[in-house]
Amino acid sequence: MTQLIQYASLRPAPWKNGGGSTTEIAVAPSGANLDEFDWRISLATITQSGPFSSFPGIDRSLALVDGDGVLLDFGDERFVLSPSEPLIEFAGEDEVHATVTGALTTDFNVMTRRGRCRHRLEPLLVRGSEELKRRSTTTLLFLAEGESLTLSSARERIAMVRYDVVVMEAEEAWTLEASLATVFVVDIINN
Repeated sequence: MTQLIQYASLRPAPWKNGGGSTTEIAVAPSGANLDEFDWRISLATITQSGPFSSFPGIDRSLALVDGDGVLLDFGDERFVLSPSEPLIEFAGEDEVHATVTGALTTDFNVMTRRGRCRHRLEPLLVRGSEELKRRSTTTLLFLAEGESLTLSSARERIAMVRYDVVVMEAEEAWTLEASLATVFVVDIINN
């Protein structure tokens, strides 16, 4: 089954600390809350510096989508999520303090619950036509940059605009077409 999730149909939820908002894009199982999900993808906008929420037992990947970036302070280590270093992986229980380095930053967030599944997040630059190499039974495509992207299989053709997501659960060959686009490919691997 293939599902298109249009970002325009989603609504952001403000953070309790007032430092930003999160738009949940997809979660499994469907309707699961933050204590129950196997995997979850979202888009977060950070407007103020402050601590990240703790998610014990969760593995996280964060990828910069828009803005100057954010300084992530892990106590004994610091990392600047920026256009030159746009991706970081860390444990959800890590204590992280975020310092916004510009006006605001928008980040793509992938979370998987240890013991149930794991994930792999990779950016893919599409210029013209590109074959998608499937590596798992559940693959998600997020259009991070570019105005539009078209996906084609033997049975379907799907048009995406920026921040849309396609969830693929069938084993099929897909072709991605765009004049120029950056796609985040997320593979969910069951344990």
